[in-house]
Amino acid sequence: MHELRHLTSYFLKYKFRLLLGIGITIIARIFSIIVPKFIGNSVDIVAQYLTTENITIETVKIGLLTNVGIILGAALMTAFFTFLMRQTFIVVSRFIEFDLKNEVFRHYEKLSLNFYKKNRTGDLMSRISEDVSKVRMYIGPAIMYSVNTATLFILVVSHMVSVAPKLTLYTIAPLPILSIAIYKLSVAIHTRSTIVQQFLAKLTVFTQESFSGIAVIKAYSLEQKMQNDFATLSNTSKEKNINLVKVQALFFPLMVLLIGFSNILVVYIGGQQFIKGEIPVGVVVEFIIFVNMLTWPVATVGWVTSIVQQAEASQARINEFLKSVPEISNPDTTPTIIQGDIEFKNVSFTYDDTNITALHQINLSVHCGETVVILGKTGSGKSTLLDLIGRLYDVSSGTLLVDAVGIKSINLKALRAAIGYVPQDAFLFSESIKDNIKFGKANATDEEVFYAAKNAVIHENISQFKNGYDTVLGERGITLSGGQKQRISIARAIIKDPAILLLDDCLSAVDTETEEKIMTHLKQISKNKTTFITSHRVSVAKNADKIIVLEAGKIIEQGTHEDLISSNGFYKGLYIKQLNEKES
Repeated sequence: MHELRHLTSYFLKYKFRLLLGIGITIIARIFSIIVPKFIGNSVDIVAQYLTTENITIETVKIGLLTNVGIILGAALMTAFFTFLMRQTFIVVSRFIEFDLKNEVFRHYEKLSLNFYKKNRTGDLMSRISEDVSKVRMYIGPAIMYSVNTATLFILVVSHMVSVAPKLTLYTIAPLPILSIAIYKLSVAIHTRSTIVQQFLAKLTVFTQESFSGIAVIKAYSLEQKMQNDFATLSNTSKEKNINLVKVQALFFPLMVLLIGFSNILVVYIGGQQFIKGEIPVGVVVEFIIFVNMLTWPVATVGWVTSIVQQAEASQARINEFLKSVPEISNPDTTPTIIQGDIEFKNVSFTYDDTNITALHQINLSVHCGETVVILGKTGSGKSTLLDLIGRLYDVSSGTLLVDAVGIKSINLKALRAAIGYVPQDAFLFSESIKDNIKFGKANATDEEVFYAAKNAVIHENISQFKNGYDTVLGERGITLSGGQKQRISIARAIIKDPAILLLDDCLSAVDTETEEKIMTHLKQISKNKTTFITSHRVSVAKNADKIIVLEAGKIIEQGTHEDLISSNGFYKGLYIKQLNEKES
């Protein structure tokens, strides 16, 4: 139960509801034990009438009718309070499920990009859905039946002891055997439940990746291979589930056997005591009913144990990520206004997952309002440099200053709120085009949306769609072309009106004519913004205040277009090459 201690705070949060549920359970069980008592009393009334002559039939009728009324009333009250019991505990379990999912999701959002590189999306989804559902079963049904069983057991056994102590002792004799069996089986269930959850996560990962990469699977005709791989994984998962079910299946037969044995003892020992005149026959009947009343609650002990063990395994998987400490923390929550001065001082960065050093001793100073274009081959470190400005990663060595303050000391929320970021791989959500653009500014008016789209040169394309800006996109914007996705991402950044604009090779999928239009608009929009643009095209760099050329993570050239053209370096060679390609 160590891993489930994490839920203590939630139990404290809903303690009054849970205490109410326990109170209702006790009331329900009190009414339930009335029924066997008066059934036994009814048998005694009939037995006395048959064995003695001083009781009239009218007395028997009155006694039986009274007992029937009490039995019916008690049964109705038991049903009513049992309904309230279920409503209380199950509702609390749903509340805690909601809170736990939100806790996991909030923590996911705090974790750095490095975490998502090391963990698969399907596994993350499995933990917030399947694993949380397993934990909910512990919070709701498991606790409810545990309280119900404990309450019923205490009340029934207490009553049985007060009526016939010797018979009670024989009746509950099989229970120690039951306890040992539960302990042994619980250990096996916990082990096998953990394995089952792990394979469930693997299945989720496989299917998620298959659906996301369905275009590649079809293009390379890999359907049969993927089906075979899925079948292999499914069969392994099936075998692990069967191994778990085999252990779980031992519970109920064992319960029935032990309860049946208790019934035999009640009949045999109780019959002997009745013959000797130690107890009336109604007590034997009453005990048989009590033993069978305990059948389902005692049988649920095994089921509850199974649920608890599965919840323990699932909560362990959840805790594993909840214990992950975010690499990027927010040291200061005071409101901060970002102007946009950026300075790199001997900055180096190494990815710890690949041990690749992406940037070496970068020294760069950019003033507010300047536009910097970063050129370089694939893998030269262009995107990494922008990621460091947005503090998606922290520098490995050196100092990165924003407005002359170390970036690690700045309010992280304020920093990112001041940045408009267009990633290299444009990501759009399964929402309308308008909503995707308004991710940059939630309260934007339609006029602001149109203005941003026009500056991103996407307004005319959107207007031609059947539903215009209300067109709902497919997953990851799959219904749009690469260029359209990039331009909507640019519109999302423009509408935010940020102090710092980061454009990471966001024009790679548009034609040169559209690129020139966008760059003309960006020149006007970015007048008072610090703008970083990464690209492979020299045409983007012509009007930049600074041009940086990166190679293998190092700055090999730096200056304006005129400065770099006058030198016989990488930039000039790239400029001449692309100019010739354009003319040809």
